[in-house]
Amino acid sequence: MFDIGAPEFLLLIVFAVILFGPEKLPELARKAARVVNYVRNIAGNAQQQLGKELGPGFEDLDVRDLNPRTFIQKHLLDDVEPIMSDVKSELSEVSSLGRTASEDVANAIEDAKSVSPGGPADVMAAATPAARVMTPFDSDAT
Repeated sequence: MFDIGAPEFLLLIVFAVILFGPEKLPELARKAARVVNYVRNIAGNAQQQLGKELGPGFEDLDVRDLNPRTFIQKHLLDDVEPIMSDVKSELSEVSSLGRTASEDVANAIEDAKSVSPGGPADVMAAATPAARVMTPFDSDAT
């Protein structure tokens, strides 16, 4: 609720001991516990009275449901959550397909590089001398 960790709580205890002294600290702790208990009782009674005043169908009324953020979460987002999870799963499938396709393209490029590491110039240099000789154009052949 207050998001207080162990170091902060220890610091508060040391601060309370310094401020109030070790003699008054147990008495103040008892008073604080009584106040907290009193406030909880008031809140519980108010919630019960509100449930009785609203009538049947509201016996399980939770005051937190009256918060607009909680109301939206409970009534609107709960209906949308299955659709969102389906969309997320489809997007993850498409993402994995894209990754595999890019890996396939990268592998194909590596295979092509291993066949001809220097490109077309190396292929022509590796050809036999007879293949490099150009035959003249024969106009009678056409």
